[in-house]
Amino acid sequence: MSIVTRFAPSPTGYLHLGHAASALTGWRRAREAGGRYLLRIEDIDATRCRPEYTTAIVEDLAWLGLDWDGDIRIQSDHMAEYRAALDALDAMGLLYPCFCTRAEITAALGAPHGYDAPYPGICRHLGRSASADRITQGDPFALRLRMDAAIRQAGVLRCHEVGEGWIAADPAPLGDVVLARKDIPASYHLCVTHDDAVQGVTLVTRGADLRAATPIHVLLQRLMGWPVPAYAHHALLTDPAGRRLAKRDRAATLRDLRASGMTQADIKQIISCRIGRIASL
Repeated sequence: MSIVTRFAPSPTGYLHLGHAASALTGWRRAREAGGRYLLRIEDIDATRCRPEYTTAIVEDLAWLGLDWDGDIRIQSDHMAEYRAALDALDAMGLLYPCFCTRAEITAALGAPHGYDAPYPGICRHLGRSASADRITQGDPFALRLRMDAAIRQAGVLRCHEVGEGWIAADPAPLGDVVLARKDIPASYHLCVTHDDAVQGVTLVTRGADLRAATPIHVLLQRLMGWPVPAYAHHALLTDPAGRRLAKRDRAATLRDLRASGMTQADIKQIISCRIGRIASL
């Protein structure tokens, strides 16, 4: 089977060295194997994504010397497909509306857990009638996955991590994750697994920060009957203080580095020096 990889950035800012490392990793694996390399723009968050960043992403990748196969997939053009996937999960009895605010969840969890802890299940047992009444009243809500029921239906989950082999994938610690909400009609988890299936991705190359999300992706793939690709999570680039590069921390962008006189070769050398696992790019 021919290898198919992808680079799937969100246009919420300009690309930095960490993005370049991820893009180069997938491109290199595909090209060395004679496979296909795809570009996908994950712009489902209309509150943060901007078209000018999409344009900049294409320009930066071209400057790095990366090419891709086929048309660029723009997620916002496919919302009906994600809605159909949500409807399928709902028909399985695996979704429920959650009306909790961030403050209510934080209060229910209590210190020191914070908002990032698994959802405590406040709305899990609301009856259909009560939920319908609140929806009719116009109360904002999210759609959560009934994790316990989903795991029972999916059975034992495994995935193949490059360099490690087959490993267990346990999504239970993630709790009842959100798959849609008012401001973002479909979540990253749902869209990324749907698109990987539609595009025939066989190897997902991405940063180690997303490894924790892999079990929920494998779960959704099993529930929906989608193929489960192999995964290769690479080390993250960090700044001199050891913090991973991030848009919110104003990490130097590729555009900044290019304007300062750096070349493609300079960028690739920096990446290979900072991440041993991506050496000789």
